[in-house]
Amino acid sequence: MDLESVKNIAPMLLRGLRLTMEISVVGILIGFLIGSVSGYALHGHFRAGRRIAGVYIWLIRGTPLVVQALYVYFVVPLLISAATGTNFTLESTAAGIIVISLNSGAFISTIVKGALDGVEIGQTEAGKSLGLTNRQVMWHLIVPPAFQSMLPALFNQFIISVKDTALLSIISVNEMTRQTQNYIARTFQTVPAYTVCALFYLVLLSILMVLQKFIEKKFSLK
Repeated sequence: MDLESVKNIAPMLLRGLRLTMEISVVGILIGFLIGSVSGYALHGHFRAGRRIAGVYIWLIRGTPLVVQALYVYFVVPLLISAATGTNFTLESTAAGIIVISLNSGAFISTIVKGALDGVEIGQTEAGKSLGLTNRQVMWHLIVPPAFQSMLPALFNQFIISVKDTALLSIISVNEMTRQTQNYIARTFQTVPAYTVCALFYLVLLSILMVLQKFIEKKFSLK
């Protein structure tokens, strides 16, 4: 592998890196909203809510992310088109964000449930003895320590989501892996292309892992 190959593929990978991070950040934020709702439902006493959240988690955890991506990109538009009588299509990047959101949301829901379950019951009893309502107890005494304890796991899920974006190349999302495949199709330089791609992922994920350790250390001191 020579520097010329690196110089040629680097701009494409940088464009792919930008899309990778956009999909990962938006996907994890939406996934956090989905995971918070379903995690709270699992933690609560509303039976229907627990069952709906349980089915959602079962569907996501029981199917590979690649299959989820193919289903969202190819099957869902067909179903919507048939139901509405239109020619509905879904752009590949939008499909990628939906897939990452749904996938990360299922795993975040178990993180949220575990964090809520981990807050000592004495917190609730102390709040009620002070005359706080259930909502005030939840927002002022349960959510803050639960959110603090779940932060390292949330960051870990974010790193997993970044790696999962590589699988979105199967639905033509132009993230880093797809950009590499495009470069190889044009130049047939397989070895340097995949080597540089692997180095990009290694550097990116190493930076994120350093940030994760910083967050874990920061919040473990409190």
